[in-house]
Amino acid sequence: MIKTERLTKRFGRFTAVDGLDLEVVPGEIFGFLGPNGAGKTTTIRMLTGLLRPTAGRAFIGGYDIHAEPLRAKAILGYVPDEPFLYEKLTGREFLSFMAEPLQGGRKTENRPCCRIITSVRFGRAG
Repeated sequence: MIKTERLTKRFGRFTAVDGLDLEVVPGEIFGFLGPNGAGKTTTIRMLTGLLRPTAGRAFIGGYDIHAEPLRAKAILGYVPDEPFLYEKLTGREFLSFMAEPLQGGRKTENRPCCRIITSVRFGRAG
């Protein structure tokens, strides 16, 4: 279930999303359609916790994305249209980033994937 209550995002004087009330029930297929600048990407970034709303709240599976981010993100999948974050991460950072929500927020250094990365020296250069 995805739900928003009066979800709003302003950038200075510009309002990108204005009081969005939305509910997508389990099993329902939903998509955002609209011209550039309509607030689609901004809304999705607020739903995923990548962007904090100016006002209002967003829920994923009943969990408030900002009050309970680990629980909400544990049941959420998101693939951005442009990987703005991934190219800034090392291999180790990327795998830790992807694994952490699945581990309930626990650090992942002792996970098998991280031990393998260390053994083949796949991480930071230098």
